[in-house]
Amino acid sequence: MSATPQTRTDDTSVYTSIHVKASIERCWKVFTEGFNSWWPRGHHIGKADMQTAIIEPRAGGRWYEVGVDGSECDWGRVLAYEPPRRLLLSWHLNGAFQFDPDPAHASELEIRFVEDGARATRVELAHRHLDRHGGNWQELVRGVSTGEGWPGLLGMFADHAELPGQ
Repeated sequence: MSATPQTRTDDTSVYTSIHVKASIERCWKVFTEGFNSWWPRGHHIGKADMQTAIIEPRAGGRWYEVGVDGSECDWGRVLAYEPPRRLLLSWHLNGAFQFDPDPAHASELEIRFVEDGARATRVELAHRHLDRHGGNWQELVRGVSTGEGWPGLLGMFADHAELPGQ
């Protein structure tokens, strides 16, 4: 079991970090290439159950889900892809967790991977500019800062990254 995520919020952002007992390269690979292996199936926006969650490995790529019926639902864009240290995504899901294609309404999700010893990594996640979503954006801050949000998701990621032989 990995360490407990540490979370704090400010007016428009949520910051979560976790210590993972795995190398920075392994953490990067599991978070990005292996995104589908640890992302929970219940965290989807499509009408169909989610089959696959994908982060395309390049700036300008998509971050999206594929349903069991083959349908695709975008979550946002890959703004920066800098292995093995930094990933920056736009988050286009509004307060009702529905896709909003307008970039002016998107928040940013930055994930940094920091070496923390020979075979350990501190993963730092910042979800910023949640106020850009308008309407009930304060609910988004509350939602993504709870156990069902980024702290819980980072815990799932860390548990998967720490599995032997993976």
